[in-house]
Amino acid sequence: MDAGLLAQYLIIALVTILSVVIVARSQFPAATRKLRIAIALPLLRDGMPGWVKALGRRLAPAPRGGGAACGGCSSCD
Repeated sequence: MDAGLLAQYLIIALVTILSVVIVARSQFPAATRKLRIAIALPLLRDGMPGWVKALGRRLAPAPRGGGAACGGCSSCD
């Protein structure tokens, strides 16, 4: 396979993956949040190396706001 053709395929694959991630984050925020939690939790377990825990903290979604003033509408995501 020609190197130029391989580069084109890799660029197309990266752009496609990026567009799927953007659409998933905008159209399915709750499912995306659950997926990020499911990926991050195993990485944050005790006994994992420091760089793996750092990756897990980076992948984990930000904690949801809430409290006495929160009405629970989930519009602050």
